[in-house]
Formats: sequence, structure tokens, C-alpha cells
Amino acid sequence: MGNSASSVHLPVLLRETIQQLQLSEGLTVLDGTVGAGGHSSKIMEAIGPSGNLIGLDRDQMMLNFAKQKLEGGSYQLFQKSYAEMNDVITECQIPGVDRILLDLGLSSDQLADDQRGFSFDSTGPLDLRFDTTQGKPAWKLLEKSSEEKLENIFHEYGEERYSKQIAQKIVLTRNQNQIHSAKDLSHLIQDCTPRSSNQKSAKKHPATRVFQALRIAVNQELEQLETFLKKIAHESLNPDGLVAIISFHSLEDRMVKNAFRDKSRWKNLTSKPIIASPAESRINPRARSAKLRVAIKV
Repeated sequence: MGNSASSVHLPVLLRETIQQLQLSEGLTVLDGTVGAGGHSSKIMEAIGPSGNLIGLDRDQMMLNFAKQKLEGGSYQLFQKSYAEMNDVITECQIPGVDRILLDLGLSSDQLADDQRGFSFDSTGPLDLRFDTTQGKPAWKLLEKSSEEKLENIFHEYGEERYSKQIAQKIVLTRNQNQIHSAKDLSHLIQDCTPRSSNQKSAKKHPATRVFQALRIAVNQELEQLETFLKKIAHESLNPDGLVAIISFHSLEDRMVKNAFRDKSRWKNLTSKPIIASPAESRINPRARSAKLRVAIKV
């Protein structure tokens, strides 16, 4: 996917997020998952030329899209994980930031990149890494992991009810044929899950949970979020700073909810998560599972 391509991603909960961030001129805002710059472009408008926008993303392709979207404004972009936020703040020579935004979802642009296997029918290698210079691709995980480890990954990170059957099938199949592309894995999952959970009328593709689990595993997403919630978020924010997190997975949402319950560190502004309106869910089906939670540093 070339740098000249335009982003196709629609930012979720855009109006609600901008509203909850309580933005004003001159604030320093760190978007820890800048993506294609959908949220950041609106943030930049709100904080004005005297504001400071810092954008992080592990995916260089997404940073290229963000540059296009943010052109003409004042911003700094870094190819870093939000779990490395403190290093970036030190590099920017500032004491901290006033607002932090995380959007933990997958971008439509990443799904459209055939070379990394995010899409179920992708014929390119099943990679699933945000930063392809770090860690091991998903196909290698499938090749090397024991049946028990695969079952645990699918069950824990994907909450997949057919984890055992899928793990068994992978181990049997890989002895004869390499499972190298997203399409290979997708077909394998369809072959070993019951037809009722596999119908075309079903909203979710039968491979959704397994792909999600593999993506979380290869990118160490839950470990990164835990580091951020336990340490980085509180340390990085200025006094009375605010953090907003959009999650798409029940495990992530639970982690955020539990972290914000700590009254010694956070004033929780969302006893219930903010979800997408029916209108947004119709236009952008990916918004259906989005949950926004917000807290102020105590």
C-alpha cells in the first residue's frame, strides 16, 4: 500500500470523543494511537495554533496517512507505542501533557493492506503486526506454538468457544501444509466450526475472534495497555489532566474500567461507557463494539 493512497478509515465516536476531551486553545494533547489522524485533526482545530499535538503510532503506514490529514497544522509524530509515551514526552522536552487519547481499534486502512493479513480473505502473509520490524509474525506463531498454547490464546484473547477444535485443526494441518496467509487460516476455521455459527446471515465472520486473538498476541496489546494504565497514563499527565480511551474488546474495556475505579489516582467521568449512536453504527458497523471511558488525574 503506497504512501500516496488516501485513508479510508472513519474515526469512531468522533463527536463524543472531542466533547469528552474538554479541549481549549493552547493545550498539549497526546494521541497515543494517531492512526490516520481522524481524531487528531479535530483535536488540532480545537487547541489552535498555540496548542501542541503529539501523535504516536506503531505503524509507519498509519503515520504516513496522519501526515496527509494533519498537513498545515502544528504537530509532532513518532513511531512509538503509547506504552513508550514517557520517552516521547522527555524527547519533546515538556513536563507532561494535558490530554491523552487512545483508540485501541484496528484501522480500516490496516484491513485494506493485503501484505499483513488483517483481512480474512487476504492472500498476503498472515503477519498481523502493527510494527513489522518488531516481534514475530502470526504465521510463525501458528507454526511453532503447541496446541495447548494456541488454544489458550484463542480462548483468552478471542473468547472463542471453539478454541480447542481450531487449535487441533491447525496442528494437524501444519504437518502437511504451511498456514501462511489469512485466507488459509480463514478457510481452516470455517471448515472446523459448526455451520450454524458459520452462516452468511451471521454478523460476524467465523474467523473474527481467532484473528483478534492472534493480533493481540503478536502485538502484546494487553501487556501494553496494562503498562499504560498502571504507570504511564498517570505519570504522563499534568495535574488535572484527562485521559480518554476507546476500546473494542471486553478484556480491554474491563481493564480500563477497573483502572479508573482507583479513586486515589482517578476521578472517573464515565460510570457507564459511552457507545456509538444507532446512526453511527449503521454508517460504520465497526463502531458497534466501541466503548469510550474517560477519567481525570487526581
